[in-house]
Amino acid sequence: MILAATPPASSWYPAWQEIALLAGLGAAYALAARRDQPSPLRSALFFGGLALAFLAVASPLATIAVHYLVAAHLLQNVVLAEWTPALLVLGLGPWVAGWVAGNRLTRTLTRPLVALPLWLVAYALWHVPLAYEAALGNRFLLDLEHLSYLAAGVCLWWPVFQDEPWHLPSGGKAAYLFAAFVLASPLGLLLALLPSPLYDTYVEAPRLWGLEPLQDQQLGGTLMAVSEAIVFFGLLAFFFVRFMAEEDAGYSHGDA
Repeated sequence: MILAATPPASSWYPAWQEIALLAGLGAAYALAARRDQPSPLRSALFFGGLALAFLAVASPLATIAVHYLVAAHLLQNVVLAEWTPALLVLGLGPWVAGWVAGNRLTRTLTRPLVALPLWLVAYALWHVPLAYEAALGNRFLLDLEHLSYLAAGVCLWWPVFQDEPWHLPSGGKAAYLFAAFVLASPLGLLLALLPSPLYDTYVEAPRLWGLEPLQDQQLGGTLMAVSEAIVFFGLLAFFFVRFMAEEDAGYSHGDA
């Protein structure tokens, strides 16, 4: 069991396999940059995403997530399934997008009607108590959980930030993000509103900062719900405003 030994909450987590994967992604990006030079902003976004993922899996946040608080674990999941993939996709240049468009598997996985359900299923299944507890008790399953969040998140964000292989108009992106929010938000709200703790492991875990198990779970669910509201509604508003501006420009051009 991962929880058999409890390290100090301030200690860094030995996530060597995940660190190696992040380093490999950074090296692959550097190699791809030799063929398709990204802008400084794209590079900053991509490596910012890798740095964020590193903090999620190796910093004291990861130690607290595995050994102490479900709220930390839920925040870790949000970082790996939502924030990090968005930055990675934003950081990729046209050459990588062209490769995705030309590969049958990646072309299928990034299709909006495939990517969104894939992300929702990955998110939901790993929060089922049986799977959640199993991942806490098995390092391979925990790594698999994190990898599936990251991969599904990249698929989710691809049609939002990349025009190949699926070009969504601004209105389509707004609708896609609205659907993602409406379908994903019940999970965080459920965790925030349940009258009893859902995961036995965290009931038995050492307490931090005076948080009782139910308070811990409520805090985690609230963090998930608020994060999704900010990210998805912020982007939804951006693309909706762009859609309205494009519509106004079209009408103005037609009147002229």
